Amino acid sequence: MISTEESYARAERIARQRARNFYYSFLLLPREKRLAMCAIYAFMRECDDLSDAEGMGGAAARKTALEKWRADLDAVFAGQSAESAIWPAFYDTVRRYGIPKRYFHEMIDGVESDLDTRAIATFDDLYRYCYHVASVVGLTIIHIFGFESEQALVLAEKCGVAFQLTNILRDVKEDSESGRSYLPAYEQTGDGNVKAQLRSLGKRAEDYYRDSRPLLDLIHRDSRASLWALMEIYRRLLEKIEAADYDVFSRRIRLSAFEKTGIVLRAWLGLTG
Repeated sequence: MISTEESYARAERIARQRARNFYYSFLLLPREKRLAMCAIYAFMRECDDLSDAEGMGGAAARKTALEKWRADLDAVFAGQSAESAIWPAFYDTVRRYGIPKRYFHEMIDGVESDLDTRAIATFDDLYRYCYHVASVVGLTIIHIFGFESEQALVLAEKCGVAFQLTNILRDVKEDSESGRSYLPAYEQTGDGNVKAQLRSLGKRAEDYYRDSRPLLDLIHRDSRASLWALMEIYRRLLEKIEAADYDVFSRRIRLSAFEKTGIVLRAWLGLTG
């Protein structure tokens, strides 16, 4: 059986190789918190991979794989062993930081929702989707960041929605090619003005970034640089999308490694004003 230390090393490798925006912010955390973030990320990554695996078959087969993952999650919480090498680090992190178990079931719910083809009719529908695939991640990781006020939970939820709306805007072309659309039906104008729809979501994302900004003062001081960097990376991505007048079809808009490194350096130096 893999040791907890080996499991954390495995999770860190996964995060370093695949976390992209997230891993840059992890580097600003104390080692114990950084490893905990890697463990949570590894759980999310493996969950996403089960839903996206090309060799997994159709949606029914992928749902079966996710249900097995959910069963493994329950087994780990019950003190039993499970197959994946990330479980020892995951369980140690959840126990150490007192993270509510329901968040992880809600994450799986969010991943499963992407296997369905139901249209999103209203912004409330989109908000619920964003909650399950992004806000529960924020609610999870602020337990690692540390907080005292329950208001931090409210703001972490809003921050997750801002991040996911930004992801949706960036990925419109790829999602469309995959037969998915996250644009609420009521915002889909009869004249086909897609950019107007995207601007509407962009404005909502701006509002959620602004509303969640006070979260930085509610988490423990040794985690603030990390959260600031993460928020800044996503906010800058939204700014790039806006600067391109929401032309997310001719090219994929992203921040370069140089830009992300610059943000992390600013955070490390305390230049976050």
